[in-house]
Amino acid sequence: MSVPDDLLGRREIASPADMEDLGRRLGAALEPGDVVVLTGPLGAGKTTLTRGIGEGLGIRGPVQSPTFVLARTHPSLVGGAPLVHVDAYRLGSAMELDDLDIDVARSVVVVEWGRDRAEHLADACWEIEIERQLGGRGADSACGDISARTAALDDDAPRTVTITRRP
Repeated sequence: MSVPDDLLGRREIASPADMEDLGRRLGAALEPGDVVVLTGPLGAGKTTLTRGIGEGLGIRGPVQSPTFVLARTHPSLVGGAPLVHVDAYRLGSAMELDDLDIDVARSVVVVEWGRDRAEHLADACWEIEIERQLGGRGADSACGDISARTAALDDDAPRTVTITRRP
């Protein structure tokens, strides 16, 4: 497993630019066969982090959410491993992920919404959880559920990122 120990643990990320920077640092350390499982609510920064991972790997972009195509493969521009970016949100089970026939051994695989679906892809994986607050109080406000308009005001709000290694 390739991610340095100093990237493990819990940290606060102040902005989308900082999230991409963390991704670049991760991407520079990832190797073929590494699987990264991303967990977090809508708008947490999973795709932003993946964009940075792609930059760190030196892949051809742009990195965009693969929600509707389920998976995108980005070839390396520097002779390294390709990035396979998967969105498992619409998948019903881990078996459906297997149907995508991903070449895990020769790729770096990042799976958004992958918890309980992607851990079987490799003997060990990186699990990254991204937490965000909306309206400064979690998922609700004093007036009830937060609206999409209010949530957009928090796009630059800090995130808490926890990186762990799963054997």
